[in-house]
Amino acid sequence: MNSLGIYISVPFCRSKCTYCNFASGVFPESYHSRYVERIGEEIRRSRDFACQLGAPIPGVVDSIYLGGGTPSILSPKLLERLFAALRGEFEIAAGAEITLECAPGQLEDDVIEAMVECGVNRVSFGVQSFIDREAAVTGRLHTRGTALRDIDRVRQAGIGSVNADLIAGLPHQTVESWQESLDTLISSGVDHASVYMLEVDEDSRLGRELLEGGGRYHAGAAPSEEMVADCYMEAIERLAAAGGFAQYEISNFAHEGSPSRHNMKYWTRQLYLGFGLDAHSMLRSLEGGAIRFRTGDDLGSFLDGGSWEDVQPVSPQQALEEAWFLGLRLNEGVNLIALQEEFGEVAAYRRDEEIEELTELGLLDRQGHWVRLTGRGRLMSNEVFERFLGESVESDLVLVD
Repeated sequence: MNSLGIYISVPFCRSKCTYCNFASGVFPESYHSRYVERIGEEIRRSRDFACQLGAPIPGVVDSIYLGGGTPSILSPKLLERLFAALRGEFEIAAGAEITLECAPGQLEDDVIEAMVECGVNRVSFGVQSFIDREAAVTGRLHTRGTALRDIDRVRQAGIGSVNADLIAGLPHQTVESWQESLDTLISSGVDHASVYMLEVDEDSRLGRELLEGGGRYHAGAAPSEEMVADCYMEAIERLAAAGGFAQYEISNFAHEGSPSRHNMKYWTRQLYLGFGLDAHSMLRSLEGGAIRFRTGDDLGSFLDGGSWEDVQPVSPQQALEEAWFLGLRLNEGVNLIALQEEFGEVAAYRRDEEIEELTELGLLDRQGHWVRLTGRGRLMSNEVFERFLGESVESDLVLVD
């Protein structure tokens, strides 16, 4: 717990994807400079804020993640200002993992040069589909060719670790097109893949149409839930067999030695500090308990000086629930011995009845002191998590690559 992860939210996009439910959008470029200035102000006051909370910030930062939105649409000058602000306030470890999210087809040569100059050593591309029609109908601005060229460009620039996202459940997706996207990802040479099943909720335009039975945004061409589940399971098998990608978390797959070190902080309840719109943070108080807080999700309020809010100490019961909810996301699962050491024997084994029932249903597997999701359990993970969560734990604690 002597190191810190830093997340910086950059909410600017050149187009808003129909499936997106993040606090991001298309805003005037004139906002960019002011936004980076506000991030710098947050960075400079972060230690004082943490001190007021009684939650000191660790001395060394070993992971930085710029997400969004599309951080790569910032100008080289603004990227350099962001990293200068970070290095002015924090000690960045020599081997720190520094990730920047990019949208294929929106990456200029001078931005790649600035990324390398700033120490970026990992890039995450929001490809979502290598099939041109599927990408286009959801608002993506790339083709398969541009995505593959951009992956090559960053690798040729010396950024060796590259992730590509795919989404199962996009409109017009078929079993054959999904297999083609998987095969293209495998042959692209990336060392990390994130595979998500389309989220259907009211926070995205496509999600609202699907819930309401509408036809806008090609909602009528979205595949069935059964097909989406089949695509997800096929991704697990195909990525492992043909690409050497081991699944280590519900949505994440990596070559040996290439898991996202930053995102592992979220799932293993390590310390991280978030800057910018709708960014979440977790620190530990001097008494040892965790404290969570976040920034608001309204850009205008943030630019006008809004900052961290919703400061909530994490109770021992909440921490235990988080340990189950987050630990079960990982393929290795939850270690009951570690749980006992942190929370006590009674707390660690209090869920035995739920574990036994979920095991009989084929959703959990228990081997010795390890409890983990089965393949079927990953498909129904939200239902499993609900059995381990009380009303005290929010559902948006986890950020993903």
